[in-house]
Amino acid sequence: MNSQERKKQRRKRKLLKLLWILIVAAIVAAIGLWNNFTPFRRYLPAYSFGELKEGEVRIHFLDVGQGDCEIAELGGGTVLVIDAGDGSWENNDHILRYLKGLGAQSVILAVTHADADHCGGAAAILEDQNTETVFLPVLPASMKVYTDIERRAEERGTEVKTLSRYTAIKRGGAYAVCISPYSVDETDANDSSAVIYFSYAGVNVLFGGDISAAREERLLDEQKLSEELGEHIFDSGGLAVRLEETDILKVSHHGSGGSSSEAWLNLLKPETAVISCGQGNYYGHPAEGALARLAAVGAEIYRTDELGDVMITISPDGTYRTEYHKN
Repeated sequence: MNSQERKKQRRKRKLLKLLWILIVAAIVAAIGLWNNFTPFRRYLPAYSFGELKEGEVRIHFLDVGQGDCEIAELGGGTVLVIDAGDGSWENNDHILRYLKGLGAQSVILAVTHADADHCGGAAAILEDQNTETVFLPVLPASMKVYTDIERRAEERGTEVKTLSRYTAIKRGGAYAVCISPYSVDETDANDSSAVIYFSYAGVNVLFGGDISAAREERLLDEQKLSEELGEHIFDSGGLAVRLEETDILKVSHHGSGGSSSEAWLNLLKPETAVISCGQGNYYGHPAEGALARLAAVGAEIYRTDELGDVMITISPDGTYRTEYHKN
């Protein structure tokens, strides 16, 4: 091969390299547009679910990796979305396809925690869904994903409220009450996480957010004081909160060893415990200690990393059944 042919070969290799760079750049740009330009997502196929029967309420614990997203169907096309995953392309699409499959017509969005694994997908929900109200956590954060929620809510005329103790959401026979935090002067990111008590037809569900054993202890002290005074300190108006009657627990902080203390679980004594965590996650969630303490109180444990999406259907007679599936 002479020098001229070698030069041609080098030019050809450079052109091929440039072409591959342009192709990769185009793919990355396309993914970015797809992820941020939400109207495209409206063409995503919906998941298929059985019809919600008269008087039933379903609660879905979505598999969004190392994050949280729960959806409660309240009837009439209204859904309560608690947390919104980490905002990744995959998880945003999963949540929106889920909402589409449920036929959501009106969304109430409650973000329990300012960390990205809880609120990262909130902006996508606001873009795509008819969101009537968004509840944001007490502790503010400077992260872009948090300020983005407020901006997008404002642009769409969505009401923004603070999620703190006694905040109540009621639709039909179902209601949700925030029992923690109490103060707006919170400083700890995890312990300022909202804890939400949900009740329908006598079946009670507690969503633990990311609270640690320290916050559990504080709630236990308040519960003890309530019993001594003969009052129900966590009630919101006429909406009863009975922690000792918890049937289903969305386990705190993805099953962290620093949460789900023995005393806390002995008060709640849940029949069913759902842990939202990612396969092979860096944190080692759920911790063996937390699993052992849940087992000790007789809780049947469902993990999204092993089972995928977990769906609990509450019947109007006060019974419920649990199913799971991978989408």
